[in-house]
Amino acid sequence: EVQLQASGGGLVQAGGSLRLSCAASGFPFAGFTFDDYAICWFRQAPGKEREGVSCISPSDGKPYYADSVRGRFTISSDNAKKTVYLQMNRLKPEDTAVYFCAADSAASAIVAVDTTGDGMDYWGDGTQVTVSS
Repeated sequence: EVQLQASGGGLVQAGGSLRLSCAASGFPFAGFTFDDYAICWFRQAPGKEREGVSCISPSDGKPYYADSVRGRFTISSDNAKKTVYLQMNRLKPEDTAVYFCAADSAASAIVAVDTTGDGMDYWGDGTQVTVSS
């Protein structure tokens, strides 16, 4: 079965940077390889609904971003390592949340980024990102 492991969270001052990693394993599974999945980052702040942050399709490397992070965050995929990264620059206090990576073989990355992720099949444990002002 597909497993995802998120890491890289921490405490950073506003304006700082962090890089999150999502290491995927268990491929191929049910006939699908890593390239066949949409891999996304979602986040959930206390008292708020989970929201999409960024998604990528490893097969073509096209990135998609929520408006709130576009221009500050960069998603990338190392297909050989089966790892997706989220480089977060110019962090703001409102970026504080638990960040989760998720994968789905049937999802479209361009669609999934605008969802709460309820349709994603596989989830990793979250990693806490705290941005102090």
